[in-house]
Amino acid sequence: MLERIAKYKDPRTRYYIPPNRILWQSQGEGAAVESAEALLLARDGQATLGGGDACVLRNRGGRAGLLLDFGTELQGGVQITLWSAGTGAKTAKLRVRFGESAAEAMSELEPSSTATNDHAVRDTVVEISSFLGATEIGNTGFRFVRLDLLDPGENVRIKSIRAFLWIRELERPGSFRCNDALVTKIWEVGAYTVHLNMQEYLWDGVKRDRLIWVGDMHPETSTIQAVFGNHEIVPLSLDFSRDETPLPGWMNGFPSYSMWWILIHRDWYRQSGNLEYLLEQKPYLLGLLAALIGHVREDGTHDAPNPFLDWPTSANPDGVEAGVHALFVMALQAGAELCGLMGEAEAERNCRRAERTLRGRVPAHGGSKQAIALMALSGLLDPAEANERFLAPDGARGISTFLGYYVLKARGEAGDATGALDVIRRYWGGMLALGATTFWEDFDLTWLENGSRIDELPSAGKIDVHGTYGDYCYRGYRHSLCHGWASGPTAWLSEYVLGVRIAEPGCRKLAIRPQLGDLEWAEGSFPTPFGPVKVGHRRRADGTTETEVDAPDGIEIVYA
Repeated sequence: MLERIAKYKDPRTRYYIPPNRILWQSQGEGAAVESAEALLLARDGQATLGGGDACVLRNRGGRAGLLLDFGTELQGGVQITLWSAGTGAKTAKLRVRFGESAAEAMSELEPSSTATNDHAVRDTVVEISSFLGATEIGNTGFRFVRLDLLDPGENVRIKSIRAFLWIRELERPGSFRCNDALVTKIWEVGAYTVHLNMQEYLWDGVKRDRLIWVGDMHPETSTIQAVFGNHEIVPLSLDFSRDETPLPGWMNGFPSYSMWWILIHRDWYRQSGNLEYLLEQKPYLLGLLAALIGHVREDGTHDAPNPFLDWPTSANPDGVEAGVHALFVMALQAGAELCGLMGEAEAERNCRRAERTLRGRVPAHGGSKQAIALMALSGLLDPAEANERFLAPDGARGISTFLGYYVLKARGEAGDATGALDVIRRYWGGMLALGATTFWEDFDLTWLENGSRIDELPSAGKIDVHGTYGDYCYRGYRHSLCHGWASGPTAWLSEYVLGVRIAEPGCRKLAIRPQLGDLEWAEGSFPTPFGPVKVGHRRRADGTTETEVDAPDGIEIVYA
């Protein structure tokens, strides 16, 4: 029997976590909570015949409730174990509300609210066993849980409320540390953000979007390569997107997202060196490249439909056009490289020819830092000039959580690691300053102005950041506070500060080009098919950098 169903085994491990704080509870004779601190005792979820100190929810005309803080963003739900109901009833009716912020867990589902049950039910009414049982509820992304007893005149004695975390149990061959504790923490938070989104497939977010958005995956796969190495979830997700998008369709409805699919495959092959897997993509890849080339016009423009870069750039038509144009150039460049590896000489020539045609035109970028960064990375703009004129002014302002990664990369290519580190501290550090434990779908520095932390209930005169801000499809509480596309600093710190660059497919040769910026030292490791490469850099008194590298056999190290 087990052999027959083995292929359906969940790849994730389940962990149980007690709450670490009672953030709110109802008070007064009508709806009382007694001994809420008993829930912080880290009890198990086993029902017992005997009793002990219990948290009691008591309804006397009102509804008793409380708000629990589990300390960090999780993916999963809660287990509730009751000792008894005061009336002897065998079940009790509870309303359970999950929230990525404290305010979201206290919100209502109503027309005037931005709170939703989209993608995952986070606000529900359930009947749970109050006679020798434990009940598990939920499958969403959350940190906070509010419980309300709904039965009139009832009281329940709660033994334990534990969050359960579903997560893949993974080794981390990649690591990063430096003398700046904030920068080190940002690397860790980016790694954890992506780890939570490594479910059956690679998702955008654990609350929403619980979907495979191929373009959004590129920062995630870059982080996976820096932290976890060649994990199966990347080819599983790439193949899923391919099989769900028969040609001549565009992945997720956007030609630009099909371009990202090509770029991910190029980067994945460079690290894994798995030619067999690459050759499995040949029929689809050749058809996709031919479709893209068919949209390249002789004057250096293209007429690919439905141009999309990212949501914050949508209001800037020049920025969208320039960014997609640069992405088109990079996709054709990557396609040519992959065709050469697969022995498809004619397809390689066609890609090179179309790439040269697109390079003959440098579109106006409308001041979009996202578009400018992609143009610099594609070679349409000089990285140093682009950085000095457009990316460095105003630093962290005008970037997005998704394409901010490419702004960092462009500044790294310009040799401006100090400026990029400042952006990382201010922008991604700004989310941490508001109580984040994972990185968000969207963020703007203005949100720091009089903003309430997400781990507090907003007080009078303070702005509820989660409920107030966001735009497009992520307004208010629909806004994801755990979004893998925001993990870019993790990949960037490994590539530019540790300076690990793949010089030959399969990591057979690595180039070490550290940029410490304003850091005194940095150390860490980078995953390869041969095992992790350990790297350490320290600034000498004369300003030069001392580097130590410990690489497994089979890897050639060059210093650039």
